[in-house]
Formats: sequence, C-alpha cells, structure tokens
Amino acid sequence: MKYWKIFFSCICLLLLVSCSLNTQAEIEKKQVEANEENDKIVATTLAITEIMDALNLDLVGIPTTQYDIPARYKNVTEVGNPMSPDMEIIQSLQPTDVLSVTTLEYDLKDSFDQMNLSAQFLKLDSVENMLDTIIELGNKYERMTEAAELRSSIEKKMESIKKQTEQEKTPTVLILLGVPGGSYLVATENSYVGNLVEVVGGKNAVTGQSAEYISANTEYLQQTNADVILRLSHGVPEQVAEEFQKEFSENDIWKHFNAVKNNRVFDLQEPIFATTANLNIKEAMDQLVEMLYE
Repeated sequence: MKYWKIFFSCICLLLLVSCSLNTQAEIEKKQVEANEENDKIVATTLAITEIMDALNLDLVGIPTTQYDIPARYKNVTEVGNPMSPDMEIIQSLQPTDVLSVTTLEYDLKDSFDQMNLSAQFLKLDSVENMLDTIIELGNKYERMTEAAELRSSIEKKMESIKKQTEQEKTPTVLILLGVPGGSYLVATENSYVGNLVEVVGGKNAVTGQSAEYISANTEYLQQTNADVILRLSHGVPEQVAEEFQKEFSENDIWKHFNAVKNNRVFDLQEPIFATTANLNIKEAMDQLVEMLYE
C-alpha cells in the first residue's frame, strides 16, 4: 500500500509539472500574439519591407514603388515615396513604429518629429550593418529564429564568394551614381555598393573619404586607372541610364579610361542594386563576380 501511495504521488506531481509547463507555454504564446497585435509598423522603403516579410511580420504601411512588393502586403496602405513619404497618411495609420534608413535621416527626421511619429532609422549602408539590423529587428519583434536564419544564409553566401574569388587578381573598381539631369556622383567604400565591391574582393578606385558619395572631375577619375566602371542609376533609372550612355559617348575623356578601352563598363540594375543594402544581396554578389572577374 505504501508503494502505491508513493507511485500515485509521483503521478500527481508529474501531472502538475506538465500542466504548469503547458500553462507557461500558453502564457508566452499569448504574450507574443498580444505584442504582434499591438505592433503597427510602417516600412517606408522597399528594402525594409522585404526584410520585414522575411521576418514574417505584418505591416500597416508600405512604400509606393514601381517594383514588386511581397504578396502578403498586397492590400496594405501605400505611404508614398521613400524620400518624401506622405506624413499625413502615415499619421492616419496610428503606427507604433515607422521604419526608414539612416541615409534619409537628415531629410526626414524633422518631418517625423513634427507629426509626433515614432521613427527609427535603420542602418543599411553596408552589408555588415544590414546583418546587424536584421538581428536587432528579430529581437525587437520576437522573430529571433527567422532573423538568425536569414543572417546565416547571407553569411554562407559571402563565405562562398570569398572562396570563389580569393585566388583572383584584385580589380580596381570605379562606381558612379547617376541622378536625373545628366549629373553623377562617385561612390566611395562607405556606400553600400562600394562596400559590396569589397565584399566580393574588389578595390574601390576612390578611397579615404568619409562621405558615401563625392563629386569628382573626370581628369581625377582617369588617374585612378580603374579596371572596371560600374554605373548605378538612381531616381529615374531609365532616364539616368540614357544620360550615362550620352555622357560616355559624347565626352571624349572617357575613351581614355582603361575600363572603357577594355569594354568593362557595366550598368547596375535596380532593385538588385540600390543605394541601401537589401535582400537581393546574393544575386547582387553573383552579378558583381561576373563583372569583376570575367
């Protein structure tokens, strides 16, 4: 009889522990669900929108863009261009978080503050900063598993590219950022594309600068002896691409660049390449390897 009492007591104890664990799990699950319901997030750039999709997060506002938006956001309210979002529309959504990027902070912070909007500016100006940002978002919105898997997949691709190119001769790369109107800037190693070039083993033609983009005359650029010229069209891509073609065909000095002589001038296409890091990075690295080491 004594042994039966002990056995019965053990069974009861196990049942109590099991119920306690189940109850705790249910509490934690409900807490996560409650947090998700309370989060009303507006993503103001395509790059951020795609990251949030990869983290399996809902949005109440998305940017207006000519490029494809993840299917889960098909019926979500558009809030305008990333560089000049509609503050009134954003405010009407009563968001808990508005997400933009640090490269636009100078232009947008005051506008967000004036509308009493809680804006966070994410660092997507380099590959490493994007990876850190993914983890930060995962922690903030309780998507740690998704964030870790996403970061790991990108890091594995980077390691694969490193092994693929480590025996190659390092190419010197000049990166031009074209803007509507026929003008252009030079991207430094502090820009996303400049950083991406270094990730795949290239060397930026213009270094030692603190800014992401600088102005420079063609005489100075010719002296860099770049092996490859990359042209990134920003703003109105089709128009800028045509203006690049006109500049290179009509301005004789370009004919003296090694990259032009050797037919190693390449146009980078949006949205694979952009001014901020994004989840197209794997395809972007593959394309750069073909351009830099052909």
